[in-house]
Amino acid sequence: MLGPIFIGGAVCLLSGLPLRATTKGLNQIVTPDIQPAGVLSVSAQLQDARIANSQELQLELGLSRQAEVSFFQGLRPREEILGAEFGLLQKGPNLLTTGVVNWSPRGGGASPLLEYGYYATNDHFIVGTIYSTKRTEGVFGYSHQFTEKLQIAFDYQSGPGNAVTAGFTYNFTPDLQVNPAIYIANTSPHRALGYVVLSWSIPLWH
Repeated sequence: MLGPIFIGGAVCLLSGLPLRATTKGLNQIVTPDIQPAGVLSVSAQLQDARIANSQELQLELGLSRQAEVSFFQGLRPREEILGAEFGLLQKGPNLLTTGVVNWSPRGGGASPLLEYGYYATNDHFIVGTIYSTKRTEGVFGYSHQFTEKLQIAFDYQSGPGNAVTAGFTYNFTPDLQVNPAIYIANTSPHRALGYVVLSWSIPLWH
């Protein structure tokens, strides 16, 4: 099922484009940093079906310094999900972002969010709120950059169906990174669920 995803990624890697990537993001929650303008992130994701769609292709594109869009193609089951983020403040270590995520053309309601992030040199702190399935839920995140290649991350989203997570991101090369994590469900039974995503970053314009 994931063959086309990895073939597509290989085509991008072999196309001669000067790729660039850094460790980024957390395991579960949306982050307040905006994808660099003109950079497309292509990801293949596998996860326990109790987390979400068990197989996904993700595209994330920076439109400007203040805006990005995202598209998720679920493979098992088939579904499409859209999202967008807008940077209200992207100055120094302070980030304030709003947006909508989890909008489905098949009828799924979009979830609006508001997040603040304090991004120091090696430590990132995130707090915010998201309105999902008729509930207002809190989101919290922390990551620490050990080296240019290795980052650890922990995050939490309140509410049933969400989790507390622990994971890391590792850059095999400047072009290619992997992010495995463990999810512990908020509701009983508190099962440990697996997740992993493999990502490439492709500059499309400057």
